[in-house]
Amino acid sequence: MNRSKGFSLIEVLVTLLLTTLGILGMVALQSRSIQYTAESANTNSAIELTSQLIELMRSNPNQLFNKSKDFNYDIKSSSMLLKKAGSDFSPAPATLSARACNTPSSPQQQRDCWLEKVKSRLPNAANLIKDGFYICQSSTPSATKTPTCDGKGSIIEIQLAWASKKGTCPDDRAPNDSTCIYRTRVEL
Repeated sequence: MNRSKGFSLIEVLVTLLLTTLGILGMVALQSRSIQYTAESANTNSAIELTSQLIELMRSNPNQLFNKSKDFNYDIKSSSMLLKKAGSDFSPAPATLSARACNTPSSPQQQRDCWLEKVKSRLPNAANLIKDGFYICQSSTPSATKTPTCDGKGSIIEIQLAWASKKGTCPDDRAPNDSTCIYRTRVEL
């Protein structure tokens, strides 16, 4: 009776198969991790850009508010800082040099410099500004895909949008499955 010691070929192949499956799972996990990290960075950029816009609004109250006799402020019906979905900014943004954005001298230049930042930091934002962005006065929360820019109330609703890989954006209010949005509401 001769008993062999060691591994048989079948045991080696099973071990190789299990190791390969583990490595493939780790590679898939890594690629998903990279994708989620990129989307997280875009969302953080949108949050930061929204905060900058809010500060721009606060630093230029005469561009956004009517002042009444009793010192109550109400939001103007039209302002260069507001934009309805499907419309363009008015007046039309100027193309500014980086040097002009170092020290913008007017509220419109500040807004236009902010738009340049948006275009440079959010993927494909330049093509989504008309239909994917809005900054409007709203009296009710927008839980649907349609913004509630009713021109009433004391809330400003802001939505920024950017292009993403199909199916990676968790917000079902986005216009399609390859566009991500960040929407916030603020009372100024």
